[in-house]
Amino acid sequence: MSETSAGVLGSPPRPGGLFSAPAEKSDTKGAFSEDRFLTRARALFYARLAFLVLGLAVIGVPAWSQAFGVGGPGAYAIYLVMVAYSAANYVFLPKKRIGRQLTFATLCADLAVLVWLVSMTGGLRSPLLAAQLLFTTLFVVLFPTPLAVVPPLLTFPVVAKLDQLLGGHAMVQIDIFILLWYSAINCILVYVMVYLNERDRMKHRELNKLSRTVREMAIVEERNRLAREIHDGLGGVLSSVVIQSEYLLNMIDGSEVRSRLQGNNEARAAILPTIRKEISDLHGAAEESMDELRRSLRMMKEDFDLVATLSDYCKLASGRHRLDVRFARVGRERQVGPESALALFRVLQESITNTSKHCGKGTVVDVTLTFTPGSAKLNVKDRGKGFSLPTDPLVLSRDGHYGLANMRERANKVAGQIRMTSEPGKGTCIELTVHAGEELAS
Repeated sequence: MSETSAGVLGSPPRPGGLFSAPAEKSDTKGAFSEDRFLTRARALFYARLAFLVLGLAVIGVPAWSQAFGVGGPGAYAIYLVMVAYSAANYVFLPKKRIGRQLTFATLCADLAVLVWLVSMTGGLRSPLLAAQLLFTTLFVVLFPTPLAVVPPLLTFPVVAKLDQLLGGHAMVQIDIFILLWYSAINCILVYVMVYLNERDRMKHRELNKLSRTVREMAIVEERNRLAREIHDGLGGVLSSVVIQSEYLLNMIDGSEVRSRLQGNNEARAAILPTIRKEISDLHGAAEESMDELRRSLRMMKEDFDLVATLSDYCKLASGRHRLDVRFARVGRERQVGPESALALFRVLQESITNTSKHCGKGTVVDVTLTFTPGSAKLNVKDRGKGFSLPTDPLVLSRDGHYGLANMRERANKVAGQIRMTSEPGKGTCIELTVHAGEELAS
């Protein structure tokens, strides 16, 4: 049996009492419980309005008032009291504890009016007794605690006692059967409502858990994306800065250089241009870092031109890495999604960075962006020394070397296909194919 059903059918009340919201594990769940109570309490108010309209008709129509025995000033006084406490209940609903207490009290008052009407119209055999089932439902829905079902269940013994006092006769078999019949229906109602209430709470807990999982996954995905952008973008540029800085330091700190510079103006004049050039390259690398940052921001905003961006980067990489990078576009340009466009650019960037690290200066790199119906393929082929590919591709992504792993992750994210081929003496080729849509206007 579920926690809620066990509580209603006999366990001690939950912490907080009858008029407090059920104990929840978080503020979010508590807010959900409070909102649910307010929604149901407002529905009770509108249902009560319908009964008040019907009650006014019963009092106002002489034939009905005589049949129910509710005529006279006393009936109007009771009616006005019901209108007053119904309005007060609606006004104080948002005030949490007071709203709950007042709702419970007004429901008990409505139940007392029902007992009076039932006693005046036949007691246990009154057709109005069926309305007691509605009150059982309302009490269980609004107050899912053990004490909440006590008032509606007391209706039967109270009506039976009043029937004896007012009618002056003892209970017969049919009266006992009616009591058992309504009691059974009440038990069924309580069980069904408790079951549905618990299912509602479970679904809410599952939705909260799913929502937290989605948020956590989004955070992890964003962290991974930022890690890839830093590695593929600024990481590659800063790597070049480190290499040039080390080269420059070796030139300045080398004993051979110092000996050539000491007392030798001609040697100093010969080497200063080299040092100046390296410092200029460092300055250029710093500027490229800023350009890379701006480029990354443009790509994140999804407002960059793919072909122009690839072409400009190839020109920039030729000077920066001292490579001969040749870019060509084949076919009419087509629409490529922002994630796919970013993947194409980052694979190009990582490929050229790897070429600059492992191949000599002046190495030719052919970059081709081919558009075909339904796809866009980037081909980056260098004419370097190449290498033998291992049987296990994971060897290429050993700890600390994330470039190739990032390429695969980017391809998988956009449902693309990436392939790398290489042989000693024949260079290395990397191909990335992604989905492309309609042709862009010229």
